[in-house]
Amino acid sequence: MTSNNDTLLKVDDLTMHFPIYRGVFQRQVGAVRAVDGVSFEVKRGETLGLVGESGCGKSTTGRTILQLYKPTAGSVTFDGQDLVKMKGEELRIMRRKMQMIFQDPYASLNPRMTVEELVGEPLIVHNVVPPKEVSEHVKHLLETVNLNPAFASRYPHEFSGGQRQRIGIARALALQPSFIVCDEPISALDVSIQAQVVNLLEELQDQFNLTYLFIAHDLSMVRHISDRVAVMYLGVIVELTGRDELYNKPLHPYTQALLSAVPIPDPVADAQRQRTILEGDVPSPANPPSGCRFRTRCPIAEARCAEARPEFREVEPGHFVACFFAERFLK
Repeated sequence: MTSNNDTLLKVDDLTMHFPIYRGVFQRQVGAVRAVDGVSFEVKRGETLGLVGESGCGKSTTGRTILQLYKPTAGSVTFDGQDLVKMKGEELRIMRRKMQMIFQDPYASLNPRMTVEELVGEPLIVHNVVPPKEVSEHVKHLLETVNLNPAFASRYPHEFSGGQRQRIGIARALALQPSFIVCDEPISALDVSIQAQVVNLLEELQDQFNLTYLFIAHDLSMVRHISDRVAVMYLGVIVELTGRDELYNKPLHPYTQALLSAVPIPDPVADAQRQRTILEGDVPSPANPPSGCRFRTRCPIAEARCAEARPEFREVEPGHFVACFFAERFLK
């Protein structure tokens, strides 16, 4: 997809299965296939959006990339080095370049620690600055995310949801990373605050040349912040292309169904557009369908969809789709 010099992160056939144990002797009887053969690249300085229904494996993908979960198979190459093969001190040093902004600002901050302790902890753990200078660095980080430095002595419960998320962003920036996984950073916030946080993330990206993997449900927000978008369904990526290309010409039936559910502010246009209503429920990741994962709900599925898994292929330059019939939607 990109030249090696431009590629910061390369994920190749990433797989994360969680074993299922039953019985007195806790024997493994199966596995939850949360992520099942995901491949993509992220260029330096870009934002790759990752969208899909709840439970499709988006957050697990982000955590597995950062090695918070050790993958079952596959490789994660970050800045030319394979993270999967790293252990101990080598991985700890590499973690300085990779950070995560968590979904729930109420759960991701320790209520017993002050803001200064929360934001300053990475600086102390990685011995980035002398202990006497931590307080000054924390205040500078709070100013960077538009928070009053005088708040450093307060505890998380004294802040609103949007302020807490800014504290989480300041903590992620503490080690000056080059790559940040944004795991639905706005989904727990009020709508009025979401735009402020997204605008802040964009400003920080320009200021520090950051690279984002932006995981979200809100398709309109993903379109606003992302350069390219990957659509995920039941542990696999079904479509990946540029932002405008995806929204103007979706080639996978699942992507078309997702986009048809996005409200349009024009009542006339909203009434005239064709909607794709998916039938049935999302299958269990512990027992996914054979062949194409989406075939049980797909309006154009045929017999061959059950026999083989469609290849994730480049249908047009930079437009990757995992569907046997993607060419039907080309115009």
